[in-house]
Amino acid sequence: MVRETGNLFALGLDIVRGIFQRPFQLREFIQQAWFIASVTILPTALVAIPFGAVISLQFGSLARQLGAQSYTGAGSVLATVQQASPLVTALLVAGAGGSAVCADIGARTIREEIDAMEVLGVSAVQRLIVPRVLAMMLVALLLNGMVSVIGVLGGYFFNVVLQGGTPGAYLASFSALAQLPDLWVGELKALIFGFIAAVVASYRGLNPSGGPKGVGDAVNQSVVITFLMLFVVNFVITLIYLQIVPGKLD
Repeated sequence: MVRETGNLFALGLDIVRGIFQRPFQLREFIQQAWFIASVTILPTALVAIPFGAVISLQFGSLARQLGAQSYTGAGSVLATVQQASPLVTALLVAGAGGSAVCADIGARTIREEIDAMEVLGVSAVQRLIVPRVLAMMLVALLLNGMVSVIGVLGGYFFNVVLQGGTPGAYLASFSALAQLPDLWVGELKALIFGFIAAVVASYRGLNPSGGPKGVGDAVNQSVVITFLMLFVVNFVITLIYLQIVPGKLD
């Protein structure tokens, strides 16, 4: 377990170093970004709608019981932008894009293409993995913005239409309590989550247990490991953010 963790971090450092090495595989990066976006945009948009609705309905019900209906907009929007959007984006990117990356790298590994590249002096990390990592980070960043917009619009609709809230109170509470750092921390989370999902997928793809069945097992393991790491990292980032940004704990 300790060795696996160390190897995973070592691969992450190699990827960071490979980002600054030349030549940069621009064509591979564009192809991977387009592919990952094509398999994640629709599922992410469809998942964002019920997430925004659930958060808005739950928070609206709680606020009404406490007599704090005026804060419904702020609470539901901040919960969507800070927590739900990055997690939804990361889970979909890891589940769809990460599994595809892991399967691709794993298939190349069992066909000994990775070993052949290393023998020829070509860095597999720079040639194959770095473009995929950057592509997943870019797609996660862009999808997070889309999920935030869809979640906020969905929350607004369900709060105003189904719960009888007023549009003015919803928007006023959001604009009064929300800060620009709330958006930045959501984007930062999406960027970090995309990096983690890509590194885990690449690592498991480079180290399958053997044969096609090993590649399938590696894909499943990469998704599960990514999910566990995302929730831990999300907790740490949220805790640090609440300590740094003024007014969040007052």
